[in-house]
Amino acid sequence: MKLLTARGVQDSPPEEKIIKNQVINTLKEVFELYGFAPLETPIIERYETLAAKFAAGESSDIMKETFTLTDQGKRNLGLRFDLTVPLARFIAMNPTLKMPFKRFEMGVVFRDGPIKAGRVRQFWQCDVDTIGSKSMLADAEILATIETGFNKLKLDTIIKVNNRKLLNGILEQAKIEDKETAIIAIDKLAKIGMKGVTEELLQKDFQKKQINAIFKLIQENISLAKLKTQIKTEEGQEGIKELEELFSYLRIMGIKSVKFDVSLARGLAYYTGTIFEAFLKKGTITSSLAAGGRWDKMIGDFMGGNRIVPAVGGSFGIVPIIESIKEKEQLTKRTLAKVLVIPINTQKQSLQIVEQLRNENINADFDLNGRGMSKNLKYANALGIPYAIIIGDDEMKKNKVLLRDMITGDQQLLSVKDVVKKLRQE
Repeated sequence: MKLLTARGVQDSPPEEKIIKNQVINTLKEVFELYGFAPLETPIIERYETLAAKFAAGESSDIMKETFTLTDQGKRNLGLRFDLTVPLARFIAMNPTLKMPFKRFEMGVVFRDGPIKAGRVRQFWQCDVDTIGSKSMLADAEILATIETGFNKLKLDTIIKVNNRKLLNGILEQAKIEDKETAIIAIDKLAKIGMKGVTEELLQKDFQKKQINAIFKLIQENISLAKLKTQIKTEEGQEGIKELEELFSYLRIMGIKSVKFDVSLARGLAYYTGTIFEAFLKKGTITSSLAAGGRWDKMIGDFMGGNRIVPAVGGSFGIVPIIESIKEKEQLTKRTLAKVLVIPINTQKQSLQIVEQLRNENINADFDLNGRGMSKNLKYANALGIPYAIIIGDDEMKKNKVLLRDMITGDQQLLSVKDVVKKLRQE
């Protein structure tokens, strides 16, 4: 049997998993910095929950990419494609939560979509959402969290922002009734261009006159101020007003990477206001690194009774983020050990020393196979361990150890206490 992973999924070897953990831990610290609390939801949801019109929508592209299964009771289930729908279901099932409820969640999601650089079928998302506030301050805080996350990760990004109400207003002005289908097509504008979107809309029985009316307003680099003079619909003007308020808060907060882009659509049906996507300014990764927006209706629809529960949030895509980091730097570290302890006929004494190091919170590895010094040094180099401690009879007699810098080759005879002090400074 030929051993292969399933198509679109991959293992994370130590050198990648170390980076992944660092990314996740960095984002966790940023979320906590902004006052968000952790939440965990199951990866399996009822299919009807995922496919609800007020969630992804049965006709959406993302439902076509949903992995489906049945349990032994013949119930239709699906693997979650994001962390937003499970959050909405959680809020609806727990109506006594104090509002605003600010949460973050990190976990694996699944999409049976096309595979390319930065996009696979099983991947991590790190989500941050605020439930229970309709203020644009909540939207601004989410965007500030997104920018801070990328700043901490040292990734130079641009965050494109639009408003679904503005898009709806443009479509209403173009006399388009099936707004959901039109938005799904417009969402592909960056990928297939105006010609491709036009062809798709024509195939969906939209009139050429309607399509021209859309692209009269959805133009590259058109300003919010110019659109304000051209939009005649009430909903469109409401979207512009929200964007103006949002940008006023972002300026006060010193957020500089956010840019208005009227062509940004976000294909998911549940967005109701602000929408955004973050992209690298430079590099080969063209997938969005983060995305999100305002989704005020989904939770209330889950709860029933025409309730409105305002919500806004964003999601970091860990796979494209890691691919972006790999473009910038070579991954050489295959372990988190800071030092390899090499006993030379001093195994029992060296065991005591390695435990001393670990008790001082120094990540330490130990030669388990009784190899010679040369093989151990090659092993340390192969794993990217920055230091080795060599302990022979001479070192034991002096109550010291030999600390070797694996990069420079420099060696120092030091006490264990001094080794701890030096390694903590690194």
